[in-house]
Parts: sequence; structure tokens; C-alpha cells
Amino acid sequence: METKTIAICNQKGGVSKTTTAINLSSYLALENRKTLLIDLDPQSNATSGIGIDKRSVKSSIYNVLHGHASLENIIKPTQIDNLNIAPSSLDLTGAEVELVNIMSREYRLKKAIEIIKNQYDFIFIDCPPSLGLLTINALTACDSVIIPIQCEYYALEGLSQLVNTINLVKDNLNNALRIEGVLLAMADYRTNLTREVIEEVKKFFGDKVYRTVIPRSIKLTEAPGFGKPVALYDKNSIGAEAYYNLAREVIGEFPQPIENKEVKTFRSETSEPI
Repeated sequence: METKTIAICNQKGGVSKTTTAINLSSYLALENRKTLLIDLDPQSNATSGIGIDKRSVKSSIYNVLHGHASLENIIKPTQIDNLNIAPSSLDLTGAEVELVNIMSREYRLKKAIEIIKNQYDFIFIDCPPSLGLLTINALTACDSVIIPIQCEYYALEGLSQLVNTINLVKDNLNNALRIEGVLLAMADYRTNLTREVIEEVKKFFGDKVYRTVIPRSIKLTEAPGFGKPVALYDKNSIGAEAYYNLAREVIGEFPQPIENKEVKTFRSETSEPI
């Protein structure tokens, strides 16, 4: 299959962006797809969440953007076969300012990926929660975008700005760019709010919305603290099943939605709302 490079992007924080990057890439790797996860967020949560001590990282995606290292040379294996990571580091915090005066600054990541692209089936880019130069690099380098949206108040707030940014990048830097899909996350079907948000998002994005909805799950929130994707932390949890279903959907298979049993399983994980 042809390599798909997908940015996971939303300028809002706390929308399950990194959770999705870690767990979707993990399940695709477990489905025997060679997968690379690029951590482009200075917070380095994808790096630590996949089991890499970010304090021990000597060369990161920061060095790649500055041209001091190749992407191939910074890539590290993970606990899952077929899944590698290009780690981030705190150095990335200053990258947006440092890259401003560099020639072709929007294409730095794209050029790095092109060299190793044919080694993978999927490449995921975990973007920072902003629409700055790092995110522009990701949108220029990728084929498509997955937009995670939390099932909370103000879920659609700021999304028009994100869509405008995607369209601007498409018009000026990457004419093949498209929205791969919109992922509803942090769903709690015990509330009317979740159902209302799902309806609103489907009105806004139509058939771009994934059938799979990611529920709130204590196991999903615990797993990064142990440096594990949920597939290794608790493969029987409701969150694990949801991301497994999402991975199958991304590769073109359409599992049955798990909405009907979400409430029962959620209550078995924790008696209190998260």
C-alpha cells in the first residue's frame, strides 16, 4: 500500500489528540502495518506516553527541523513491533522562533519525511495545540488530517479557524491536503450533552465523522503514566476496544459501534465520572 502521512491536529488542548496519536498508531502496528509516530509537540507527551524517557533523548525532531540530524537517525523502536517513534524534546519550545528566518521553513518536516517515507505504511504526526509554524510544517508534510473533538461544551469553538488554516495550507503549500476524518472523543453517553455534540459535529462535518466514538475511560487516562499504549496497559478496556475499532476503520474496515454497551463498561471501570 502507498504510505499515508496523517497529522493529528486541533489547536485546542485536552481533546485526546496525543491519546489518539499513541493508540491509533499502536493498533495499526499491531495490525501489521509499519507505523511511525512523529512527536511534534514540545510537551513531548507522545514520547513519554509510548514509553521513552524524554529526559534521555539526545537527538529529537528539533534537530531534524534544524537540519542537524536526519529523521532516520533519531527514530527509536517502541514496545510494539512495527511501531517506531521520532521523539520530541523541550528544545522544540523555541523552534517556532528559530525557524522564522530559515529558507523554506514550512517544508522542513516534509523534506525529512520524504527520505524515509517508503519504509512505512502509516506516518502519524502529533501536532502541538496551536496553529503556529510547527503545525504548518505538519500540514505541509502530510496527506491528510485527523481532527479529534471532545464531547464537551464549546466542542466546535475554534474549529472554523482550524478548517481555514487547513484550506490556506492547501491553497498555498500542499494542494493534496484533505481532512481524513473527524474523531469524537471523551464521550459519556450518560449525558445528553454527548449526544447533542455528536449531532452538531455530524451536521458540521457530515460523512467525515468516524463511526467510532472514543468514550471516557479511566484506563486511557492511566496508561500514559505507565508509558504504555492502552493495548498493552489494559487491552480489554472500553478505551482499548474503541481505538482498535478506529484502527480498523482507518484501514477501511467498518466495525460495529460500541455505543450501546459503553455505559455498562464505563461504570465497571470507575464508579465516578472522570
